[in-house]
Amino acid sequence: MTVAADDADLIEAGRLLFAGTADFTAAAPSLGVLPPMKGVEIAFAGRSNVGKSSLVNALTGRNTLARTSHTPGRTQQLNFFDIKGRLTLVDMPGYGYAAVEKAKVEAWTALIHSYLKGRANLARVFVLIDSRHGLKSIDTDVLDGLDKAAVSYQVVLTKGDALKKSEVDARIAATRAALAKRPAAYPEILLTSSRDDRGVAELRASVARLLAERGA
Repeated sequence: MTVAADDADLIEAGRLLFAGTADFTAAAPSLGVLPPMKGVEIAFAGRSNVGKSSLVNALTGRNTLARTSHTPGRTQQLNFFDIKGRLTLVDMPGYGYAAVEKAKVEAWTALIHSYLKGRANLARVFVLIDSRHGLKSIDTDVLDGLDKAAVSYQVVLTKGDALKKSEVDARIAATRAALAKRPAAYPEILLTSSRDDRGVAELRASVARLLAERGA
């Protein structure tokens, strides 16, 4: 099932979910300081500088909820946000290139993998992919890990405003084909842009549907 722009009930449920309070609650640089598991949790993952923090801000309608930067690797820990007391949203460190020392990148990578394997209330990981470039080998490595850990994930294409209309369908089709045989991949692919808000309402609706499915 896909979330169509005219699916009024889900679109409205998503709007209401993210129209309420959204508060930073915790930052975890290591597994030992993860906050207790509570309710439904979703996480946002992606290559460094793919636009995770910008999309979190667009999703919640707040310009400064998550810190953004043009410098890859700015998010250096798992950042937890409470959404209206109904949902926990996690902004994860970017994987791949980061303008910091190799040892720190390796520590972040270990933290990410350990978190994904051990978080029982994690309902879905939204894997952000730069729509201008599509899936790269480092992305497929992460998807392999999610498949192996049986963690549900959904691909969200970011920076969609940078694509020509003629390129959109081709990028979505190529991504869908790459995910076709992946067991943990959710079939719906969303194209978004934090610049002009395209796809943001549909992403909110997708989260609202997930909560409804979980009885939250």
